[in-house]
Amino acid sequence: MAEAAAQPASHQADVEIVNQRGLHARAAAKFVTVAEKFDAGVDVTHAGMTVSGHSIMGLMMLGAGRGETVTITTSGPQGPQVLRALTRLVGAGFDEDD
Repeated sequence: MAEAAAQPASHQADVEIVNQRGLHARAAAKFVTVAEKFDAGVDVTHAGMTVSGHSIMGLMMLGAGRGETVTITTSGPQGPQVLRALTRLVGAGFDEDD
């Protein structure tokens, strides 16, 4: 019996937006910068809408504000690593001072 091709595992985490301005342009740019450092697919979901974590405009279109939760889903060889890095970034308020 032939073995089925292995599907890449996906990893997922729900994270709360804690910075004052939410997922605005600068925060989205920081998110994409981190996501692009890894060999992994990244999707972000909020309020039933899913966008690529490699798209600043897509992330901004989610309209995720302070206190709201987004779901980050990663896949690929470095999926777990990028998920950890992105959850840290979001949890740290995108390293913003306000």
